[in-house]
Amino acid sequence: MHGIVGRYATIDASRRDLPPSKLLLLLLVLMNGAAPIALYIFVPALPVLASDFSSDISVAQMTVSLYMVGLACSQLIMGPLSDRFGRRPVLLGGLALMVAASIGCIFAQTLPQLIGLRFLQALGGASGMVISRAIIRDLYSRDRVGGMLSLVIAVMMIAQMLSPLAGGVIETALGWRAIFYAVTAGAIVVAAAITLALPETSRRSTPTAQRGGFRTDLRSLFGSRAFIGYVLCQVLASAIIFIFAGGGPYVVVTQMGRSSAEYGAWFASSGFAYLMGNVFCVKFSPRHSLDRLIWFGLAMQIAGALLNLAWGVLGWNQVPSWLFGTHMIIMFGNAAVMANAAAGAISIRPQAAGTASGLMGFTQFGFGSLCSQAGAWLGGHFATPLPLNIAIFGTALACASAMIFLVPRRNLIATEEMIEKAEEETLV
Repeated sequence: MHGIVGRYATIDASRRDLPPSKLLLLLLVLMNGAAPIALYIFVPALPVLASDFSSDISVAQMTVSLYMVGLACSQLIMGPLSDRFGRRPVLLGGLALMVAASIGCIFAQTLPQLIGLRFLQALGGASGMVISRAIIRDLYSRDRVGGMLSLVIAVMMIAQMLSPLAGGVIETALGWRAIFYAVTAGAIVVAAAITLALPETSRRSTPTAQRGGFRTDLRSLFGSRAFIGYVLCQVLASAIIFIFAGGGPYVVVTQMGRSSAEYGAWFASSGFAYLMGNVFCVKFSPRHSLDRLIWFGLAMQIAGALLNLAWGVLGWNQVPSWLFGTHMIIMFGNAAVMANAAAGAISIRPQAAGTASGLMGFTQFGFGSLCSQAGAWLGGHFATPLPLNIAIFGTALACASAMIFLVPRRNLIATEEMIEKAEEETLV
């Protein structure tokens, strides 16, 4: 599959960057989507969960917030492990943990037990998120990684957008525990597919790659201003999503007096714009460098954020159509920034793609959780309307993301030379 032969990967330089087979694309989507789908499919059951355990909804919410912490911690652990021991064993170990934790969730007798098991579920499931990015970097050159990431994300988002609906239907018909039967079955299917069809792709099997180690990888990555610039650019771009997600329900439901169902429908428009942004990257990445696509995405982000700020000053964004219309522009550009900045970050040291992916994912989810809380906090601590607060912070984040990207841009020539040399070594 895709020029890889044998139990351990031998990446044939003449066959790199080929269009992905349907099987490879399916495997990447499955491993990348396991943890996010398990997160969103359970959200509709939170009110029932709180009622069944006679607990406050804020405590039940910890099954989601601690899950996010598990996603962040997992990426910091699984990425370096996949560089050291290979993609397959770490990925299968993570999915085994997810299966075991999901079975435990079915039989949880107390809410604290369920919260702890959800953390373990995320810890195992997130291995697919971090390792899928590393596998893509193993198989594709730097300027093709962004397009492949966008393709995987675009396909995955369709399933992710439908998962809350599926969770609601399952809970209504069979109860909230049935959701974990479905998650367990799904995780087993993903693990079986990877066991049977996914070969090892890690470049640690090459003599050059074996010279380094975890400490060498960390020194190389943190010593690269380009890596830090790409990561911060990606993290700040994702923070725009988190801060809007945190404050959006307060804006639409509390301040605008709309229903939760209407908020859900408007929020889906943001997901659709993000999906279209990824489709755009898939189409144009073969003809444009990842840095050019990042600049395009940054321009879209800043334009949408400034429009949102203008609507806030004028008081026009007090209805969902104005608020989400500009946010769709931001999300379209956001897709280009996030996928291609991630591609740039994991390309700095190809032999350490797992470590780079893990560091980036940990920073993204850690900072993102703070921004999500900040979005909700803005509503009750400022005299200005919450839509204006979100617009101000969104504009600041978009501009900061563009300024940060000047760091890797100034070092781009040296970075490309280093990447080309590293790729030549790993392909020997």
